[in-house]
Amino acid sequence: MFKRLEGYDLVILTMVVALTCFGVVMVYSASSIMAAKRFHDSFFFLKRQGLYATLGFGLMYATMRTDYHVWKKAAVPILLVCLLSLVLVFVPGVGGNVKGATRWIRLPGFNFQPAELAKLALIIFMAYSLDRKQEQIRWFKGLVPYMIVLLLMIGLLMIQPDMGSSMTLAGVAMVMLFAAGMRVSHVISILMFSAPFVYYAIRHKEYRWRRIMSFLNPWADPSNTGFQIIQSWLAFGTGGVGGQGLGEGKQKLFYLPEAHTDFILSVIGEELGFIGTVTVAAMFFLLVHRSIRVAIHAEDNFGRFLAFGIAVLLGVEAFVNIAVVMGLLPTKGLALPFISYGGSSLILSLVAVGILLNISSRMRGVP
Repeated sequence: MFKRLEGYDLVILTMVVALTCFGVVMVYSASSIMAAKRFHDSFFFLKRQGLYATLGFGLMYATMRTDYHVWKKAAVPILLVCLLSLVLVFVPGVGGNVKGATRWIRLPGFNFQPAELAKLALIIFMAYSLDRKQEQIRWFKGLVPYMIVLLLMIGLLMIQPDMGSSMTLAGVAMVMLFAAGMRVSHVISILMFSAPFVYYAIRHKEYRWRRIMSFLNPWADPSNTGFQIIQSWLAFGTGGVGGQGLGEGKQKLFYLPEAHTDFILSVIGEELGFIGTVTVAAMFFLLVHRSIRVAIHAEDNFGRFLAFGIAVLLGVEAFVNIAVVMGLLPTKGLALPFISYGGSSLILSLVAVGILLNISSRMRGVP
């Protein structure tokens, strides 16, 4: 077994396996009471998350054993499949609607969220395109193809609506383009051009505007718009340094909304304290650091851009989730990679790591 892992970045592999297994445990801790009340089965979410993790590990192993250059040839077909799936969510009988959002494709026993595929598809496409035409992005016309693809994806996501994934896609794309040589003046121009549209998207939807207002002053409406972040703060405050003990948290008992998904770090903070929270953050930092190292030492430009894009995606998602649950950013609805409950996010994150590990096995100039 260990012979088969020689050459791969074992730090990345260890961090991902540890975070995923820890996530399965925390999903059970955060959801068992609610699952027993809603589904009469306290193991409901545990069994599903365990199944997602098992499938994800299998796909991660398959992708880490597959030459990453395969994704260069498949970049355009994957992008087309992704765009088709983003359209299919609106087809009656195919798409699923939850709390007014149409973000899922209903499959037997599983709801697939195309937004998660969109993140990986965009990274693969951009790595493929930048490998061929990197020198052209110093001119604005060279950025047009990337902007068209990005705006098409964002447009389909905003209709769902899913602003969190849209902002994530935009952030990852901009960082990849900047790292590839896009001029600072172009970055500023794009940000200035986008600002009015972002403002309109927020102001046009009352619930988004309320999120901004509750972020600025959650105590103005503590029983409604500010309720979630206040309960999150209470969880962290109650946890203190060492926490209340695994499974002993109280905020998950129908006080903290989305305790097993977006706000699972709050449960970690209450049950494992400051030490547990910092440990999780440190593991993500180490994971992103090692992923960037893989990108720097990749054997070719396609591998560099692909690894860097995955590193940025994991870093952005982890940072935004941690910042949101601590009240440092407005609520976005983004999962904590590998830890939050959710099949699409977990499986595609593990697939992305599998690709990253294959790139690491072919690094050059690394002892």
